Amino acid sequence: MVSFRQGKKPNIDGINLLVSILVCYPEIGTVSYEPSDDALHFSFALKEVPQRSVYETVGSLIKESILTYHSLEGFSGGRIEIFLEGQGHTAFFHIIRDVRSISQGEISMISTIMREHFEDILIVDPDSQPEDFEFDLAAHEEAIDHMIGTLKISRVANRMIGIREEGRVLVFNK
Repeated sequence: MVSFRQGKKPNIDGINLLVSILVCYPEIGTVSYEPSDDALHFSFALKEVPQRSVYETVGSLIKESILTYHSLEGFSGGRIEIFLEGQGHTAFFHIIRDVRSISQGEISMISTIMREHFEDILIVDPDSQPEDFEFDLAAHEEAIDHMIGTLKISRVANRMIGIREEGRVLVFNK
C-alpha cells in the first residue's frame, strides 16, 4: 500500500512577501523568513569584499538610519544585526530584522543605502525591472506592507527563502 504524507500548506502571504521584496528591490540577492527568531534575513551580493572601514561605516549608517526611522514612526527596540561574509572575491552583506518592527519603508531605505554606497560592486538583477515598473512598484510596495502586517499577527511555522535565478524569483518552503 502506498501512502502519501501531506505536508503543511505553504503560507501564501509569506511567499508573496518574499517575492514582492525581490521584485521591488533588485539589489537584494536573497531574503528569507526564519520562524525560530521571527525575522527576515536580507543578503546583498557584492562583486568584491569591501574594505573593513567601508563595511563598518555603511553598517553603522544602516543601523542609525533604522533607529531614526523607528523613532520617527514611534517604534522602539527591534532586532538589527548586520554582518559581512566573504567567500573568495565575493562578499555577502547580511541584515537581519525582526518582523515585529520592520516595514516596507525601512526595506526601501536599506536598499537605497546599499545602492548608494556599493553602486560599483553591488550585484543587481538586470532583468528585474520591466518597462511599467513604476506602476508595479507602487502595487508591490503596498502589498509588502500588507503582508508584513499579516506576518506580525500570525506567525508562519515554516522557514522560507526567496532567491534570484536567471531573471526569475524562486521561493522555497523548508
